[in-house]
Amino acid sequence: MKHQPADVALAVKRLQHRHHRALSRALAPLGLSLVQWDTLRHLHREPDASLHDLAVLTFQTDQSFGSLATRMAERGLIERIPGPGRAVKHRLTAKGEQLRAEGQAAVNDVFKSSFHNLSAAQLQQLGDLLNTALGPDPTA
Repeated sequence: MKHQPADVALAVKRLQHRHHRALSRALAPLGLSLVQWDTLRHLHREPDASLHDLAVLTFQTDQSFGSLATRMAERGLIERIPGPGRAVKHRLTAKGEQLRAEGQAAVNDVFKSSFHNLSAAQLQQLGDLLNTALGPDPTA
């Protein structure tokens, strides 16, 4: 067997680490960290998301995401809106949407560069293989 599971897992981790470093460099001129941009991206896709949902989507604890959300609200990137009961919903502000769009362009450039050695068919195959490996979300 050419590719042992541990070797494939390590390659996935190395690619993820490379992406994180490159994305952090690309987002820095916008004054955004990777987790801040990821928050803006998720709120663009899921307006009115709860703090807990955003914490899960961004791989944060509820407590750490609460601190992040407070800082982002203070910067005018998101707004926190009372929901039903004790729930708090989150939405992008105009400034947050602008930075999300600018960040998306930078992120697209990083990923385009990262996968430039793959043909379109290979990229699709890689995506299919990763989705198969991931299987259904056990938390859904």
